[in-house]
Amino acid sequence: MTLENTTPERIQELVQKQRAFYATGTTRDLKWRKAQLKAFNKGLGKWEPALCEALWKDLHKSYEEAFITEIGLVYGEIGEAIRKLPRWAKRRRKATPLTVLPSASYIVREPLGCTLIVSPWNYPVQLLLNPLVGAIAAGCTAILKPSPYVPHVSKVIEEMIADTFPEEYVAVVQGNRVVNGELFKHRYDLVFLTGSPSLGRIAMEAQAKYLTPMVLELGGKSPCIVDKDANFKLAARRIAWGKCLNSGQTCIAPDYLFLHKDIKDAFVKAFQEELAGLYPGGTEHSDKFVHIVKESAFDRLESYLADVGGRHDKSKLWIEPTLLDNVSPDAPVMQEEIFGPIFPVMTFEDREEVVKFVSGREKPLAFYYFGKSADAWDMIAKTTSGGACINDTIMHIANSNIPFGGVGNSGMGSYHSERSFLAFSHERAVVKTPTWIDLKFRYMPYKLFGIIKKMLMLSAD
Repeated sequence: MTLENTTPERIQELVQKQRAFYATGTTRDLKWRKAQLKAFNKGLGKWEPALCEALWKDLHKSYEEAFITEIGLVYGEIGEAIRKLPRWAKRRRKATPLTVLPSASYIVREPLGCTLIVSPWNYPVQLLLNPLVGAIAAGCTAILKPSPYVPHVSKVIEEMIADTFPEEYVAVVQGNRVVNGELFKHRYDLVFLTGSPSLGRIAMEAQAKYLTPMVLELGGKSPCIVDKDANFKLAARRIAWGKCLNSGQTCIAPDYLFLHKDIKDAFVKAFQEELAGLYPGGTEHSDKFVHIVKESAFDRLESYLADVGGRHDKSKLWIEPTLLDNVSPDAPVMQEEIFGPIFPVMTFEDREEVVKFVSGREKPLAFYYFGKSADAWDMIAKTTSGGACINDTIMHIANSNIPFGGVGNSGMGSYHSERSFLAFSHERAVVKTPTWIDLKFRYMPYKLFGIIKKMLMLSAD
């Protein structure tokens, strides 16, 4: 199945329609926003079976994994936004210093305006629709650009959005990189993009002339460290699950393993046992193991196995989860995000080796450490990443009460829950000054300067 590229003329029409609609002020009304969120929830329920079927066709993703990692997360975001929108959008009174009295100070959260949301193929439902929840809640319009590499999912999303919202409010644009280029030519009030660092750079360069604010959720090589005093059997289970989820095609998948030399052999054995427990009949014929998205991605992953073997079948786009032992830091597999079920293994004796290695590379989206809590906090203090887990993998994305986002090469900005609302909002500072009194000390020629200086110095103490 191949999707037809949306034409430049159609893109321009949608941008103009959404700007005109936003200018009417309709989206600013909280009751209207809440009604749209409820319509979104109803539409997702209506189209859930079609979305799950499409995820199976494009990625061999089971219903259970589709719901847990995609659709269920969107339901959760919508439900929380419906419940909490009045509180999120409420005008906030803030403290006012002596030098500004008798004025009162406020923060008003207002929508940014017309937005563009670009999503990747690996989690094509939740990585497109979760940001949309934030856009709707904040009072923005949105043009959605799903990935062409999952055409069945992208087509269903287009039909669902058209069935749920008017196109001047929310619309879908389809196509390849050429369409991305056409989209980036237009001015938006926010671009929210999930994808590769290279695509993030393209979008930033194109939007720089407009000074467009951006939220970029990118990726990188997320390290996974198992120390000598870790519960290595439990670590093996949680790491195997995190790596096999979506067949490793997850932006926060543990990318490479750092094993303490004293537990390396025991961990490898435990990893193999836990993998067999997750897939008793193996992964090749399992309906719970996701396949590689396309042939070019398969070929790239297969090249990492050239010298070590590893079972795979291109006709099925299937690669068996494989550990690569004694990998050199200079090996090709260590130069870019793997995005597949291949796990390079390196060893260490001292944690400072790991700190030096991780800190010497681009900042990752996730950081995973298995071992004592005190040592974990020490490692976190000496490194940086978008997010982290201690004695677990992946799970920080599942808690909407903490931010999800990257840092440096792995992205900028964060979202989920109220942070999604804030990502699509502008916090406007407002000072309200009464007219019944007009203090003279602020006016030229500053006759009361001494008093003003003392007040300012006092506030600094």
